[in-house]
Amino acid sequence: MLKLFNSLSRAKDEFHPLEGRKVKWYMCGPTVYDVAHMGHARSYMSFDIVRRVLADYFGYNIVYAMNITDIDDKIIVRARRNYLIEQYCEQKPGASQVASDVAEALAPFKVKMEKEGDKDKRAMLERLMSEASAALDLLKMSLEKGTAEEAMVDALIQRSRDPLGAWLDFHKRATVNDHSIFAKLTQRVEKLFHADMQALNILPADFLTRVSEYVPEVVEFIKKIIDNGFAYEAEGSVYFDVKKFDEDPNHHYAKLVPEAVGDRAALAEGEGELSAASGKRSERDFALWKGSKPGEPEWDSPWGKGRPGWHIECSVMCSDILGEKVDIHSGGVDLKFPHHDNEIAQSEACFGHDSWIQYFLHAGHLTIEGCKMSKSLKNFITIQEALARYSSRQLRLAFLTHSWYATLDYSENVMNEAKQFESFFDNFFHYVKDLEQRQSAEARWCVPKPTAAEKELHEKFVEKQAAVHDALCDSVNTALAMQLLREIVSMVNVYTQNSKGAVDCQIIKKIETYVSQMLRIFGLPEPKDDVSQAGKAVVYALSDFRDTVRSVSRETKETRLLEACDKLRNDVLPELGISLEDRPDGPALVKFVDKDVLLEERRKEQELVEEKQRKKAEAKRKLEEEKAAKDAKKRIKPSEMFRCDPKFSQFDELGIPTHERDEKGEEKPVSGKQRKKLQKLYDAQVAKYQPDES
Repeated sequence: MLKLFNSLSRAKDEFHPLEGRKVKWYMCGPTVYDVAHMGHARSYMSFDIVRRVLADYFGYNIVYAMNITDIDDKIIVRARRNYLIEQYCEQKPGASQVASDVAEALAPFKVKMEKEGDKDKRAMLERLMSEASAALDLLKMSLEKGTAEEAMVDALIQRSRDPLGAWLDFHKRATVNDHSIFAKLTQRVEKLFHADMQALNILPADFLTRVSEYVPEVVEFIKKIIDNGFAYEAEGSVYFDVKKFDEDPNHHYAKLVPEAVGDRAALAEGEGELSAASGKRSERDFALWKGSKPGEPEWDSPWGKGRPGWHIECSVMCSDILGEKVDIHSGGVDLKFPHHDNEIAQSEACFGHDSWIQYFLHAGHLTIEGCKMSKSLKNFITIQEALARYSSRQLRLAFLTHSWYATLDYSENVMNEAKQFESFFDNFFHYVKDLEQRQSAEARWCVPKPTAAEKELHEKFVEKQAAVHDALCDSVNTALAMQLLREIVSMVNVYTQNSKGAVDCQIIKKIETYVSQMLRIFGLPEPKDDVSQAGKAVVYALSDFRDTVRSVSRETKETRLLEACDKLRNDVLPELGISLEDRPDGPALVKFVDKDVLLEERRKEQELVEEKQRKKAEAKRKLEEEKAAKDAKKRIKPSEMFRCDPKFSQFDELGIPTHERDEKGEEKPVSGKQRKKLQKLYDAQVAKYQPDES
């Protein structure tokens, strides 16, 4: 029986969809004000994996809906400031004007920085302040010397973009009313988001909704909540009455995180930085409709011009696509409170029941080398930046080898483990393909009598298959499932090594089919093999010929032919996307691999060789230096060996110290114990002293 970790119960609950095999699933989509980062990847890829397992392994028919938040305070602020800075730059202000404006902008920014209570945010603001101040000081110095250049002005504007944008926004926000200014940002960022999802091999949603296209439905939804007595209008805005809802015997507020109800910081962040609290009955109440102020996009409503609150959009779009009751709602763990708790409350208030969502799934946090990652802290890694270092398969492997609802640390160690997993499975698939290529069609059907080793392999394989099933039933535990798949492949490797070439190809192919099928279900297809059968035949003929040449050359000790064989393997074939691995027993293993991958592997191997040579040379140099030092020490006269030490002040006729200076420079006789040590050192030097014959 499949169980899923349900945030509503904080336990693994048996999964029973509302309508048989049909699963109605809503995924919280992005707020498109900035490019997607690895925190987004953590959530969307994790649930892509869970979605694939439920659909392709357990056989559920999933209807998957996701929203795009394209109306939001963050979007308004970012779009407005981007526009105002563009306008500012188009006016081409002089260096003196820019320096004056930035200096004025830094004053309120400094006040904001000093008032910030969160140490991480304060550190981020201090860094921005420092960068802007340094650029400003540089421009001022250049102005005094008369050497200010346009590049320095541009650098100052870029490094002070945050304080300058905030300053321009404060003075000119009311002039920005054109909806296209905000749409320009959201459309560009949404396009980049979809490109990132495609690059990560994340399945698209069956239904994609945007709040800007759902404003009339939002208005009707809010009307129903007001009619049911759980919301009120105040000064052009509409607020949800948390107290009244919580006191209703059929409802209770904050089902997900009741302990966070009094978290003012979380409540304020959920409302957005442009929200006005005037007219609220309680600080816990949240906006369903926000009356717009000058400089904000607006739509018509019975309560005046305004825009939807953040939380209401998901309830409206989710219910429009999936109905009043939904099987699964998923998102990042940071959305639990207040966003998802508010979604639950307003939906139940509208529909009049207390079971809007059956299973709430939350992806765990993602940290970077153990540190918190956040857009607001400007310390995030974009998906494109991650893909510049690692492949989509490697990133997915990193997620697969960790629980989807636990914290994942994005680090070098984690990614190295993912790359090792990738190499491990790829080597297995290459081995099986090579085995099939070398085996005749007739031999595939002429399976010999199974040995004890083959019976044992098959028995263990069946046991591991059952264990993989149990792991996936346990809240889609892909971390354990991947480890079990690795153990299955390891079993095959042990079997083939012990069999010394005489292997049962049928059972190996059966296991390979299962492993590749499971990886495809997880969203990990095998690397493409675009080589034609005729092309493979030529390569295998060449490989066999090379094997023969190597064998004869070893017997006759023809080093030039052996070197030519190595050159073919190391230099020529990798350029064609072909890898040969010589084996002690049997023919070389042929692999058809992406050319760039092979060349990168070769580059790394060369780096390892060079590093090994460097370390060897360094060790040799140190030995030579130590030997030279010892030889030089042997040539020091025993009577002179202590005289070069400044701490000793008087010596006897042999040159052994009799007096020394303390830390204050005062002279005192050496102790009897120290005298014995010095005598031993002196005697040792006498024994090894070798006068310089020159």
